Formats: sequence, C-alpha cells, structure tokens
Amino acid sequence: MTKRTLPTLLLVIGFAALAGCASPSVITLNDGREIQTVDKPTYDEESGFYEFEQLDGKRATINKDQVQTVKEL
Repeated sequence: MTKRTLPTLLLVIGFAALAGCASPSVITLNDGREIQTVDKPTYDEESGFYEFEQLDGKRATINKDQVQTVKEL
C-alpha cells in the first residue's frame, strides 16, 4: 500500500459511517405543507422551536405550534 491509500480508505469509511447515521424526516405543518429534512429534527424546549437541516444544506427552525407531525422516512 502507498502512503496515501490508508488515509484515503479511512476517509471513505468515515463518510460512509456518517451517511448511515442520517435519518431523513418529513415535517407536516398545520396548513398541510410538508418540509423534508436531511436529519431528524431536534426540539429545543427552551425556545419552543424544532431545529433541522433542509435538503439544500441550510439550517432552519420552525415553531412547535406550526408542526402537526414529524415522521422519519
């Protein structure tokens, strides 16, 4: 093996492990709209908001009062 093979292999294994940890979800709002997320939204009790990553990679928050359901895909 060359000097670059081992670090490259470890990098590939690390990315594969991270990809396996994602739990895509759908947030259904009270008005019927649906928001797809990359990961499972987390709820912040202090602020009353769900926090999540959108499909385009941007972080977003939404008020708990606007959320009807949160389901994993």
